[in-house]
Amino acid sequence: MLIMYNQSEIIRLTNLSRLFLKASATDSQINDLKDLLRFHEYRYYVENDPLISDSEYDKLFQSLKTIEAQHPEWITPDSPTQRVATDISSAFPPAEHMTEMLSLDNAYDASDLRDFDASVRKLCSLQISDQITYVAEPKFDGGTIALLYENDILTRAATRGNGLIGEEMTPNAKTLGSIPLKANFSEFGWSKVELRGEALIRKDVFQKINTEREIKGLPLFANPRNAATGGLRMKDPAETKKRGLEAFIYQLGYAENLNHENVSETLPDHYESIELLGKAGFKIPQKEIKKCSSIEEVIAYCSQWQEQRDQYPYEIDGMVIKVNEKKLQEKCGSTGHHPRWAIAFKFKAKQATSTLLQVEYQVGKIGSITPVAKIEPVHLAGVMVSSISLHNEDFILSKDLRINDTILVERAGDVIPYIVKSFSELRTGNEEIIRFPQFCPENTSEKVPLVKEEGESAWRCIHCTCGAQLLQKMIFHVSKEAMDIDGFGKSQVEKFYHLGWLRDLSDIYRLDFDKIAALEGFGKKSAENLKSAVDKARKNPISKLLHSLSIHHLGKKASKIIAEKINHVLELQYWTEERLMEIKDIGPVVARNLIQYFNTPENVEILLKMENYGVNLYQTEEDKAMVVSTEGPLAGKTILFTGTLQKMDRTKAQEIAASLGAKNLSAVSSNLNILVVGENAGSKLKKAKELGTIEIWTEDDFLVNTGTK
Repeated sequence: MLIMYNQSEIIRLTNLSRLFLKASATDSQINDLKDLLRFHEYRYYVENDPLISDSEYDKLFQSLKTIEAQHPEWITPDSPTQRVATDISSAFPPAEHMTEMLSLDNAYDASDLRDFDASVRKLCSLQISDQITYVAEPKFDGGTIALLYENDILTRAATRGNGLIGEEMTPNAKTLGSIPLKANFSEFGWSKVELRGEALIRKDVFQKINTEREIKGLPLFANPRNAATGGLRMKDPAETKKRGLEAFIYQLGYAENLNHENVSETLPDHYESIELLGKAGFKIPQKEIKKCSSIEEVIAYCSQWQEQRDQYPYEIDGMVIKVNEKKLQEKCGSTGHHPRWAIAFKFKAKQATSTLLQVEYQVGKIGSITPVAKIEPVHLAGVMVSSISLHNEDFILSKDLRINDTILVERAGDVIPYIVKSFSELRTGNEEIIRFPQFCPENTSEKVPLVKEEGESAWRCIHCTCGAQLLQKMIFHVSKEAMDIDGFGKSQVEKFYHLGWLRDLSDIYRLDFDKIAALEGFGKKSAENLKSAVDKARKNPISKLLHSLSIHHLGKKASKIIAEKINHVLELQYWTEERLMEIKDIGPVVARNLIQYFNTPENVEILLKMENYGVNLYQTEEDKAMVVSTEGPLAGKTILFTGTLQKMDRTKAQEIAASLGAKNLSAVSSNLNILVVGENAGSKLKKAKELGTIEIWTEDDFLVNTGTK
């Protein structure tokens, strides 16, 4: 492919993007703004490798529209506002559409939608009391396609291109099982029909593709949209098929009758035409599409979908609102850029570009060092984001992150934001390699070296002398995940710790609640509620207590297994490593860590004090309820889960594996049979591949092979 922009030009235009996103372009910068938009259109539509997010492009585009609205005489035929964006390259033959495929104007809030309604009423000479039926449907984030059927047979498929001419990719489209090769349009008296739709990839399929690419050492796709548009334009249709593309049809655009006369103006109204296409065998947004009798109903429906977008199996970046009646659509007409009878309501941005300013390091409850990226603040899904966890050193290396890098950041719904990728092509030479610390970053009085144990990805401070780990252990101990002391949050632990009231875990159970009641921001009622929650926690089963002690690798499941075998927690100070390993699903790592913990006098002393303060250390009926299966399709197998799973959390996956007979391990070794990899698998995947004896599964492989899908 012809390279239109060299490295220095790409960097110049990217810097210009940052400038115009911070402060709108001035009138004198209109030509720079036009050049900038053309550059980003090329990266987005032709190369399928955008350097800014959709919302950032929209902001730049709106800036140009504002300048041109104030100075109409400056509008030129080649302005990005005067044409739809293009995805044409020289790799595929051109295909002329039967009717022009325009872009959509955008709405960002309820006010914009009400303005759209007022505009439609004005164009159609309707009063405020006159009813307009709108259709609201998902705005799929994939690759737009046009399908041509002649005498009921699919004869051509094309990309949108510039709206008039696209690229033909018929062999590729035919690999999509959701596109019928034959549709009985002749039953409706039509000999030639052009449909419009969107080719896209389900979120779970996209995750599987990226996991498989990671296993093979291939670069990961930034999002499903790029994977879909790239898949449409593969030179080998067999490669397109591997992408798992689907096609939703959302528009009946053109039709000729059996006499080859254009009958597009007599087609059914929009909602009715979509229903017709569904009956003809096409995949349509049947459950998601809605007829609305007012713009307020449209606003409510858009708000509903903005809240539930992350539960939908496909990526959508908004809703499309269309006037339903064909006659009213004709009255509204179109501009050179968009139809006046339709608009796209854009959801809050999930992705944005930013700059990685610096990396700070936090110490966890077991001494794990977590790097945290400090980035130039950006708005994502309604939240200002300035800090993002980088997980561990392996994550930094796998993403090739550097200080001063331009990065793509994503936040889906309430999920913690993460860095999708860095843009290495935008580097200027001012970037710095991120060097992980060799010593504890919290301890300023002495140099305590960090340690990375074999098979682990995290560096740890294993000889804490500064108290950082103790504070984190107490925060975890009271959390819902551990002893579940309601109302005892991180801020309360930190406050009591800095007041000198908490020096070890036992102090949680001897707090002076009269003093707490006297603290600013508490009061008598708050103190009483906290006391009740602490009293309730004293009666917890010992499985919860064991898990709350932050013993390395002793998770919920292992804690339950141990609790089933003992009458009293302090019995463990007399157990041997060999005796612990006789228990099914307790491996050498957990056994060693338990022995080390209960052979440490300070730890035993804390537990004795806790018991003295009323904390239960005896086995309860709930502790006896733990039952582990000894049979199943994974019987005799060892298994390890790594990376981020998409369909279940890791604890749930481990429980399923154990119920089917597998033994969950905590590290990669020659004893491991199966490694199940999620996203960002890291060093465990690398080591498993090096060993060559371990079976590597994706999350879907695990579900299929265990019969749980």
